Amino acid sequence: MDICPKCGLPLPACVCEDIAKTEQRIQVQTEKKKFGKIVTLISGFSGVDLKTIAKGLKENLACGGTVKDNVIELQGDHTKNAKKALAKLGFSEDTVQIV
Repeated sequence: MDICPKCGLPLPACVCEDIAKTEQRIQVQTEKKKFGKIVTLISGFSGVDLKTIAKGLKENLACGGTVKDNVIELQGDHTKNAKKALAKLGFSEDTVQIV
């Protein structure tokens, strides 16, 4: 049985990621890219798997996106729905700030 190096619990019972999700300060903002395209940038994550979160956000918001330099980039303007989508993934809506 594998043991989590952070909390010392067995991996199936590990709560490190759940604790990390409650301690985040997430910022959501939009940026205009080439040719007038709008991109939603979600940043402020630490201690969580960004690729898994990006995949969940892309599924919930029905858009494309990527992870670059610890920032999740989503195609389109998703500032209105980002809080709800992050809440579905286990983050607190209080920790999400729309800039």
